[in-house]
Amino acid sequence: MRVARVAVVGAGTMGHGIAYAAALGGCRVALTDSRADALARALERIRELVAGGVKRGKLTEADGAAVVQRLRADARLGAAVTDAEVVIEAVVEDLAMKRRLFADLQDAAPHDALLATNTSSLSIAVIAQAVRDPARVLGLHFFNPVHAMRLVEVVTHERSDPGVIDRAVAFARQLGKEPILVKDSPGFASSRLGVALGLEAMRMLERGVATAEDIDKAMELGYNHPMGPLKLTDIVGLDVRLAIAEYLHRTLAEPQFEPPRILRDKVSKGELGKKAGKGFYSWSD
Repeated sequence: MRVARVAVVGAGTMGHGIAYAAALGGCRVALTDSRADALARALERIRELVAGGVKRGKLTEADGAAVVQRLRADARLGAAVTDAEVVIEAVVEDLAMKRRLFADLQDAAPHDALLATNTSSLSIAVIAQAVRDPARVLGLHFFNPVHAMRLVEVVTHERSDPGVIDRAVAFARQLGKEPILVKDSPGFASSRLGVALGLEAMRMLERGVATAEDIDKAMELGYNHPMGPLKLTDIVGLDVRLAIAEYLHRTLAEPQFEPPRILRDKVSKGELGKKAGKGFYSWSD
């Protein structure tokens, strides 16, 4: 059964991308954020994505207009999720904040709504403990940029309901994504592998093995990666990568996840990647 109504909590990079993908998939979408300026920026960015899709011939003018019409923004959490069949949380990677939000969502959203978190590494089971019925909570980990990336990790935990898992897989496919099932574990599959590769690339750069460009080119041309690990880190954000690496190192206690000095130094200097204009590369507007 197709999902008709979706709420996305958090209007940042991932939130607005998920909202756009859901609207593109035929859902009526309520995007909510306590920051009115973030909502305004998100809607503008979504309009830019629609315009880009029309310009490239991926969308007709009519389809683009329909996508925009299916979207609404509401700063009130309760009003945004009140009739949602699927609620997707896309706020910052802070476990305590996510748990507080899910405690609110369990009462604000319909009792049978699927509650999903877009976390890239935090424990789904621990987040699910914040609600009375953890069986309806799971991970739906989308990738940036959401409109272009096909993968969605459906992350399950020991108390996941099989029916909820099936609904999540079907929903991901409705959005034109390719879902994979992953058990709850630090970093899941994608972040764990991606961070390990990215941190090793940073250590190579730190030790002068090769330039950032050549390290990236080795993976792009030698392994057919669409983007090298250092450029990808710039796009994701060095601060985001550092937070995930610290979490993985703390929870798994494995040396490959210890953040290298070059990463800590760049974050401390504000060199956070593309969003800051500089990371491992220099970025112009």
